[in-house]
Amino acid sequence: MAPLPEGALVMSLALAVVAAIGLWTVLHLLLLSGLAQARAQHDLQAELREAIAGETAPLGAAEPGTPVALLSIPTLGLRQVVVEGTAPSDLQSGPGHRRDTVLPGQAGVAIVYGRAAAYGAPFAAVPTLRAGDGIAVATAQGEAVYRVDGVRRDGDPLPDPPAPGTGRLTLVTAEGSGPLAAVTPDRTVYVDATLVGEAATPPGGRPAAVPDAERALGTDAGVLPVLALCLQGLVLGAAAVTIALRRLPSRTVWALGLPVLAALAWLTSDAAAQLLPNLL
Repeated sequence: MAPLPEGALVMSLALAVVAAIGLWTVLHLLLLSGLAQARAQHDLQAELREAIAGETAPLGAAEPGTPVALLSIPTLGLRQVVVEGTAPSDLQSGPGHRRDTVLPGQAGVAIVYGRAAAYGAPFAAVPTLRAGDGIAVATAQGEAVYRVDGVRRDGDPLPDPPAPGTGRLTLVTAEGSGPLAAVTPDRTVYVDATLVGEAATPPGGRPAAVPDAERALGTDAGVLPVLALCLQGLVLGAAAVTIALRRLPSRTVWALGLPVLAALAWLTSDAAAQLLPNLL
């Protein structure tokens, strides 16, 4: 059988790569992304610890991705650094603090989002919390302790606003239904908890609202140009490997090309994940 022309072989491989991206993305989201999130958490803990010790940790508005608090829920065995921001990219490294709310420990309502399935799924078990369970949050202003009031879902009555000078923490995640519930979130879950003790005074300067990408189940279409570049690079990289295999020793080609393809595939998956709900 005659070998395929070089152009046809390149095109065939390119199409196969594109077709495999969907499967790779699922594998990346549910398994491999957890490894990246664990590494990010390790780095964020060191960064937050240093910032608190040096009295440079934020008390008010901060750049997205900045570590702002350490969240601990003993009944779930959960210990996670919370970053500023709730866009899909922010929640790839851990739970995120919604930027238009006060920080935990401050007077008012502090809202923290967390993923239910991907990137380590830090909030997967949050809907199982019960009234009375404790939540501790350490920030630059010290440690704040909350007691869970209850769990609610979309459509349930909203709690009354906290009294002046008191604080509430609301943890937000998502859940789905059916056999693919873990990867098809269709409703939001809220866990409300009341601050025990005195609340700190929040500084001003926070935005009055956040864009849709930072709201519950938000997606970020702004990543499309980046995703297009990643896909182009992945296809071109696969084509280059195919051509090189016809001219160079296969061991040399794979030794040089495989790490590049793996890195491009990882970047593509991270970008594609931002088109999915941020609480996934």
